[in-house]
Amino acid sequence: MTDPIDFKALVAAAMDIRSRAYAPYSNYHVGAALLTPSGKIFVGANVENAAYPQGACAETCAIGTMIAGGERRLTAVAVIGSGPDLCTPCGGCRQRLFEFGPAETPVAIAAADGTFEVITLGELLPRAFGPNHLPDAPPA
Repeated sequence: MTDPIDFKALVAAAMDIRSRAYAPYSNYHVGAALLTPSGKIFVGANVENAAYPQGACAETCAIGTMIAGGERRLTAVAVIGSGPDLCTPCGGCRQRLFEFGPAETPVAIAAADGTFEVITLGELLPRAFGPNHLPDAPPA
């Protein structure tokens, strides 16, 4: 994929799916949209659980959808929360995203109103541990 990334459309996809989040405990709704090299966008919303550690982040759900859709690489990511501040992926999701995209992968972090800033996955997770650290890692 060589076309410029339409971050407004990617943030809009994350915003749309955010409305379907299940967050009755924190009331903090998150949506994520993942763009792959094929041009497909995969989305996910956070899903909370009364047993708090059993919830799933929006990025994790989007990754699962991407994998189920037969894709394995990221071109860009958008994450939007329901608060006034820019929403960044949690530490665990930063690591999960790094599994499927290099440090140069652009990530749009957005506030509830749709304003966003684009940073890289490497800025979110400097000196990340990845498949290249493992001697027998499967090919990307």
